[in-house]
Amino acid sequence: MDYPIKMIVTDLDGTLLLSDKTISERTIAILNKCREMGIKLVYATGRGGSAESLTSTALFDGKITMNGAIVKVEDTLVHSRLIPYQIARPLLVACDNRGLCIVSETGNIHYSNFVVSDVWPAFTNFEIVDFSHHNMDAEKIYLTKLTPEDEKFVEEQLPDSLYMVVAQADDLVMIMHKEASKSKGISVLAHMWGIAPCEIVAFGDDMNDIDMLSYAGIGVAMGNAREELKAVSNFVCLSNDDNGLAEWLSENVLCTRFTKKAVAN
Repeated sequence: MDYPIKMIVTDLDGTLLLSDKTISERTIAILNKCREMGIKLVYATGRGGSAESLTSTALFDGKITMNGAIVKVEDTLVHSRLIPYQIARPLLVACDNRGLCIVSETGNIHYSNFVVSDVWPAFTNFEIVDFSHHNMDAEKIYLTKLTPEDEKFVEEQLPDSLYMVVAQADDLVMIMHKEASKSKGISVLAHMWGIAPCEIVAFGDDMNDIDMLSYAGIGVAMGNAREELKAVSNFVCLSNDDNGLAEWLSENVLCTRFTKKAVAN
C-alpha cells in the first residue's frame, strides 16, 4: 500500500535554516516544487514571533511556534495551549529567588529578570518585571543554560501540568504546557486538512523534535542532529548546511513514492 506524502513539517534552527539563519535558494526551490504538487508545508519551532523574520510566510501553509503552544494557518490562530499565570508565577518566583535567568514569553514580548539582549542580542523586545506580581499567561517559559544542580531544582518546581526540554543546540531550557508539543500541533493541522500521520514527513535536529519525528509516518534526522534523535528516526539526511532537507525531498518525494516497507526502521 502506497503512502503518498501530503505534509512536510520542518524544524527551523539546525534543520531548515543554514548556520547563518538563512534558507538556501536550493531549499526554497525544492519546497516550492513540493507545494506545487499539493503538499502542505509547515514549520514547527521552539521560537515565537522571531520565526516569521527568518522565513517566508508565503511559503508555509501552517506555522507551529513556541514548541506547539501556538498553531496558525496563515495568520489565523487555530490552536493554543498557554501556561496560566497562576501556575507560572510560583515557578518564575522560585527561579528568580535562586538567581536563575528566566523568561516568560507572551505575544513576542520577553518578560524577564535580566537584560535579555545581553544573552540573545536579537531579542530587544523585553521587559524586566517583578515576577511576584506578574499576571500574564505564558506561551513558553525558558531559562539560560543551567548547571545539573539548577536543572534538578527547576524540575522539582514543575507542577504536573508543565514539562521541560533541554535544547542542547541553543543552550537553553524550555518549559511548556503538557498539551503544547510539536506533535500535538501537527495533529491539529493534519486533522484540519484530512491528512493521516503516515502521510507526513518531519525533519528535525534536537531533543524537542523527538515527539514530532516519532509521530510522523517518516521521521528524518539531520546529519547534524543529536544521536538520540537519529536513534528514533527512519532516515538520516545530510546536515542543514549541506541542504539535507532539500536533497532528501528531491530524491525521495519529488522522484519517488514511499511504500510501507520503505518507511519501516
